[in-house]
Amino acid sequence: MNAALVIIFAVMLLALLLGLRASRGRDMDLEQWSVGGRGFGTIFVFLLLAGEIYTTFTFLGGSGWAYSKGGPAFYILCYGALAYVMSYWLLPVIWRYGTEHRLVSQSDFFSSKYRSPYLGVLVSLVGVIAMVPYLVLQLTGLGIIVSEASYGSISSNVAILIGTVVLTVYVMVSGIRGSAWTAVLKDITILVVAVFLGLYLPIHYYGGIGDMFSAIQTARPGFLALPGTGLSASWFISTVLLTSFGFYMWPQFFGATFSAHNERVFRRNAIALPLYQLILLFIFFVGFAAILQVPGLKGASGDLSLLRLVKLAFPPWLVGIVGAAGVLTAMVPGSMLLMTSATVLSNNVFSVFAPAATQRQVGNLARALVPVLAAIALLFTFRGGSAIVSLLLAGYSLVTQLFPALMASLPRRPLVTKEAAATGIIAGVLTVAYLTISGSTVATLFPGLPQWIKDLNVGIVALVVNLAAMAVVTVVMRALSGAGAGTSPAPIPAREPAGAGDRGRS
Repeated sequence: MNAALVIIFAVMLLALLLGLRASRGRDMDLEQWSVGGRGFGTIFVFLLLAGEIYTTFTFLGGSGWAYSKGGPAFYILCYGALAYVMSYWLLPVIWRYGTEHRLVSQSDFFSSKYRSPYLGVLVSLVGVIAMVPYLVLQLTGLGIIVSEASYGSISSNVAILIGTVVLTVYVMVSGIRGSAWTAVLKDITILVVAVFLGLYLPIHYYGGIGDMFSAIQTARPGFLALPGTGLSASWFISTVLLTSFGFYMWPQFFGATFSAHNERVFRRNAIALPLYQLILLFIFFVGFAAILQVPGLKGASGDLSLLRLVKLAFPPWLVGIVGAAGVLTAMVPGSMLLMTSATVLSNNVFSVFAPAATQRQVGNLARALVPVLAAIALLFTFRGGSAIVSLLLAGYSLVTQLFPALMASLPRRPLVTKEAAATGIIAGVLTVAYLTISGSTVATLFPGLPQWIKDLNVGIVALVVNLAAMAVVTVVMRALSGAGAGTSPAPIPAREPAGAGDRGRS
C-alpha cells in the first residue's frame, strides 16, 4: 500500500470518527438529525453552505472545464456569487417562516405555504430525482480521486463502495451534525490545497500565472475567451442566471437554512461567501496549467486533469494529501444529499399517506432509507455517465423548476394557487425530461432564430414553459372562482414541535 493511499484512508477514517462523535449525548430525533435542533451559529451554517461550493464538482469539474472548455468555465465562478447576493434577502424569509412553523425540509415549506401536502409530495419527488445525478457526481468524483491518487492501487468502483459505506454509517448515526463537523475538516483542507496548487503549479511550469496564460494563448489562440457560437456570451449569461435561480432550490440548502439559530447568520454569510468563492480561481489555475503539461485528455477525461498534473509534479505523500482533500469534497455534500433525500421521502411523502405515523416512526424511516438511497446512487454511478459538470447541470435543470413557485409563495398570501404552482412545476420538469432524453437544444428546437438566441441554455425553454403554465392556470382559476380568487388561503397554523408525539400535518 503506497503512502498516498494510507493518507487518503486515514482522512476518511477521521471523517467517520468525527461524524460518529457528533451525535454523542444527544437524542437524535428527526429535528436534531435533519436540522441540528435549529441551534447552529454562523460558523457551522457557513460551513454547511460553503460545503455545497467545494464539492467534487469544484475539485474535478471546475479544473476539468478550465482544461477542456477554457473561458466558458468561468460561469462556475459567477453563478455562486450572484446566488449569495440573493441569499441576503431570500434566506432570512425562508428561515423566519420555517422556524415559526417548525419545518424541517424544503417540502414542508411548500406544503405549508400552499396548504397542500400533495404539493409537498411533488416537490419531494422533484428534489430527490434532481439529487440523484448530484449524488452520482459526488460518488463518481470520489472514485476518480481515490483511484488516481492511489496510482491505481484501488479501482474506482472499490473506492466508491468504501466511500459510500462510510457515508451511510455516519449519516444514519449523526445526520446534519456529522456533516457539519466533517465540513470543518474539509474546508480547512481544501482551502490550503487549492491555494497551494493554484499558485505553485503555474509558477513551477510556466514561471507565473500571467506567463501561463500567455503560453496558452500562444498555443491555442482564443481558447481563454468565450467563443462566438455555442458556449457564447448568451449561453454564459443564461447559464449563470439559471444556475443562480436554482442554487438555493436544492433541498439540502433548506435543511442547512433551518439549522440556524437566528436570521442574522445568513446576512453575515452573504457578505463573506462571495469572497470565499474566489478560491475557485485557484482550482481553475490548476486546470489551465494542465493544458500544455498533460495534453490529450478528451471529453469526460478532462476531469482527470488536476490529479494527473499533481501526480506529475509531486511525490506520493503529497498526492495523498491532495487526494484526501478531494475525498472530503465528496463526503460532506454526499452526506447532506443522502440525509435530505431520506428526510423528505419520510417526512413529506410517507407521512402524507400515513398521517397517523408518529415523529419517532418518521425519523426511524428516514434513517432506514439512507442505505436504500445509497444503493440506488451506487447503481447509477457504476453504470457510468457524463462528465462531472454535465451531471450537475442536469440536476440544476430540474431544481430550477421550483424557483417560480417559491418566489410566488414568499408574500404572506401566495401570488398563485397550489394548482398553478403544481402545474408549473410539472410542466417544467416534463420539458426538462424531454429535452434531456431527446438531446435537444434551443438551436435544434428553433433553427430559424438568431444565433444569440440559439445559444441560450436550453433550461430557459423549460423555465418559460413553467411560467406560462403557472400563469394560464392562475388566470383560469381566477375566472372559475370569481373576483378575488387566485391567491391561496393564509398559511396554516404552526404545527407541533418535532418530537411532540403525532405530528401536525402541513
